[in-house]
Amino acid sequence: MSLESRDDRGVPELTARVVRASFPRGTLAVRVRETLGPLFDDESFAEAFSTRGRPAVSPGALALVSVLQYAEGLTDRQAADQLRARMDWKFLLGLELDDPGFDFSVLSDFRARLIEHGLEEKVLDLVLQRISDLRLLRSGGRQRTDSTHVLAAVRTLNRMEFVGETLRAALEALAAAAPDWLSPLVTADWVKRYGARVDSWRFPKGENVRTEWAVQVGRDGFAVLEAVYAPGAPAWLRQIPAVQILRRAWVEQYHRDGEGVRWREGKDLPPARERLASPYDPDARYGTKRGSGWCGYKTHLSETCEPDAPHLITHVATTDATVTDTEMTEPIHQGLAARELVPGEHAVDAGYVTAAHIVTARDDHGVDLLGPVGLDTCHERSGEEHFAQSAFTVDWERRQVTCPQGLTSVSWSDQRKASGTPLARIHFAVTDCAVCPLRARCTTASNGKWGRSLTLLPREQQEVLTQHRREQQTEEWKKRYNVRAGVEGTISQAVRRTGIRRTRYTGLAKTHLGNVLAATAINVIRLDARLTETPLGQTRTSHLARLDLAA
Repeated sequence: MSLESRDDRGVPELTARVVRASFPRGTLAVRVRETLGPLFDDESFAEAFSTRGRPAVSPGALALVSVLQYAEGLTDRQAADQLRARMDWKFLLGLELDDPGFDFSVLSDFRARLIEHGLEEKVLDLVLQRISDLRLLRSGGRQRTDSTHVLAAVRTLNRMEFVGETLRAALEALAAAAPDWLSPLVTADWVKRYGARVDSWRFPKGENVRTEWAVQVGRDGFAVLEAVYAPGAPAWLRQIPAVQILRRAWVEQYHRDGEGVRWREGKDLPPARERLASPYDPDARYGTKRGSGWCGYKTHLSETCEPDAPHLITHVATTDATVTDTEMTEPIHQGLAARELVPGEHAVDAGYVTAAHIVTARDDHGVDLLGPVGLDTCHERSGEEHFAQSAFTVDWERRQVTCPQGLTSVSWSDQRKASGTPLARIHFAVTDCAVCPLRARCTTASNGKWGRSLTLLPREQQEVLTQHRREQQTEEWKKRYNVRAGVEGTISQAVRRTGIRRTRYTGLAKTHLGNVLAATAINVIRLDARLTETPLGQTRTSHLARLDLAA
């Protein structure tokens, strides 16, 4: 389809008159149009459309309908029907009352074009820019970030279900694409095992029998792969996505050697970040956090939190479920810098904060990263406390450390963690530590060659860590940090209004686009709340908690 630019000529007179008569107090769509004007123009999406071919539906209109779809929790079909039926939607898009709209399938095609041309962030960028023009959004100030899990649009499978369903999906695809080729390969046992969806309640009882069942599935899968990759097989069979997933899954789940097919166990499996979790969504991963596990993704939402301005989502990051919060701190700052919306103070929880992050945020972006760092803990043993790390005096120039007893270290070596993080290992003499009267209160780290030992980060990071540990014990710091809790309300609103906790689509790219549209919808809703002077919602408190507070 080609793009024919359509100039916005305002709201048709009849549409405006009827809508204002029908909604004298306005609606969200009416207020957004009157405040922001035509929110999206076609030229912003021009690169996603050809200059030749049949004229396309207005991309600006499709973008706006996509945002409204998330604002009201609608499916594609429902959103297309609403456009035909709702006068206020026609007012927002500047359409005549008798405009027939478009077929719902166009929305799916529009999302695919955005992903194909790297325009997933465009809708959010345009809304933030328009709000910035109203002087309701600026760089600097305070922002806060938190993440939430996003369930994939597929079932969570255990390993046996996964291999059985992966082979079943490949057989279904081959049966549809090349039935004559597959027919000689299929046996009656295969139809019995893979004819219906694989569920754990169908498995045989007993651990040994179940293991044998899994090994048999492995043999069947290798038989299919051998047939697909045989010299005489059609080459295009190897390009079927379900067959490619089968091949990858069998490498991850099975061994095959001279002894036959064996089921991988324990540490022999690839790490969760690299291992498929579903044959129907190859980007989804199984992750855990605080003892809870889920198959899917994580989304990170950053928002402004100035008291005199609307709280607007400024950045959305989507990862698979295995990516930790600490890995996202720097990418989030880079994303905010690309939008020229870097905060002066960024409140986050402990998962986003390390000494290296604090230093990098300050030096590279001018951001004060506000979040709790790991405490310099004191453990109790025999009724006494261990010395905290701050009880040791570090002479960085002489590369020596003095312990609380006044003894100096005898060894200082620069090393690196497996992750590449630099650190220093400091050791004390075993003769000094063996007779020390404070030995019971000292660090327990030691080895056979040396006495007690200490681990330090690079100087700048260690000093920042010590400073933040001291500051976060003060009431002033705790009062500043209270603002972070408000981001929980944003996540709650996104879950309740847009369903962000369960993706509608398969794949990381589509899930991220859905999260961006949801964040844009939240911004539009919050801007409308600002226009109508709707106060912020209060934290919900149970009746029992109210009694306690009153007392």
